Amino acid sequence: MAGLDAEELFDCRPVLREVVTYFLSHRDYFDLPRKHKITISTCAYHCNAPEINCIVFVGTRQLDAQGRERPGFSLRVGGGLSSTPRIARDLGVFVEPQDVLPTARAILDIWREDPKYRLSRAKARLKFLVDDYGPERVRAEIEKRLDRRLEDLAVVPTPAGHTDHLGIHRQKQEGLYYVGFPVFLGRVSGEQTVQLADLAESYDGDVRLSRQQNVILTGIPEARLDEVIARVAQIGFPLEVNRLRGASVACTGQPLCNFAVATTKPKLEEIVLRLEERFGRQVEGLKLGVDGCPHACAHHWVTDIGLQGTTARGDGAKGKLEAYEIYLRGGLGANAAVGRPILRRVPAEEAPEYVERLVAAYLDERGEGEPFQAFAQRKSDDELQAIARGERVAVSVG
Repeated sequence: MAGLDAEELFDCRPVLREVVTYFLSHRDYFDLPRKHKITISTCAYHCNAPEINCIVFVGTRQLDAQGRERPGFSLRVGGGLSSTPRIARDLGVFVEPQDVLPTARAILDIWREDPKYRLSRAKARLKFLVDDYGPERVRAEIEKRLDRRLEDLAVVPTPAGHTDHLGIHRQKQEGLYYVGFPVFLGRVSGEQTVQLADLAESYDGDVRLSRQQNVILTGIPEARLDEVIARVAQIGFPLEVNRLRGASVACTGQPLCNFAVATTKPKLEEIVLRLEERFGRQVEGLKLGVDGCPHACAHHWVTDIGLQGTTARGDGAKGKLEAYEIYLRGGLGANAAVGRPILRRVPAEEAPEYVERLVAAYLDERGEGEPFQAFAQRKSDDELQAIARGERVAVSVG
């Protein structure tokens, strides 16, 4: 919601445009070792998932020598998921907006010019360089290329909370609003896409997409809010649905992805509908991620309950059966952590029941305001496994 969100620290779009334009027009950066992700945001809630990107500029403010507040960014490096997940590490520096591009160039130069990270495609990601160098050496190498010392960061910025930008929100532009609509399973047809674009054009607005595969209509005049919301519901995306639908993500999965060994969107749909039927609005705030393979396009490592497709051995002629690993204890934000596979090779038909039991235990036992991640972290592996399987939990005495 850059440039529109009333809570953003400052508008980072000029910086973003400069970085994108530069790297798309300079051939020196057309042959990077492999996939690379830069994220730049000043969202107070860190909605851009800074924890899992390669180079991360997080908006903040810092006082100068005269006590005046300056806008700028903290800098993190080396995040990523796939089969070797990493949480990005803070370099402890403050970067002013005009220094973002030179700093990003310096980091990319360090990575692309070291031949070690071109030898193996599996190791050709910035996170492996950060593993090898460590944050202190990465900072020193950046300073060497910039030929100056980077300014120390006074306070590491933390998110104000969680947001998925769903619902109705005032923009910083007087009299205008943006509305985030859940797109269940990320499914939208071409006809629906055209209808949404036509609707936005009718009031001179815009269409944006969220990280969770939801659609956001912006620039809505207050007088047309109700009309726009009703029209979007007619198109197929009602606002008043369980927020679990907008917070949960499934990757492409079988049969459309060559890497996937399991279905994803149908399985997530089955799970969400099951949870809605039993728990209703109590499950709002939960985040589910279902991936068909280890590449983690749906971020199963860092959701409340993550499922990764795998196979299990069948009996006799059945051969290999579709199954899932269930990941818990992961999350983004102030308590960012990579989840762990607590339950292995759960048969596909049993996975929704496992998830339901875990959610039931959480809702029954949670402390006041306790998120699911904290609940899972205070339980042992044995306890979580027993809960999911519907077994009696063994309690040790003495």
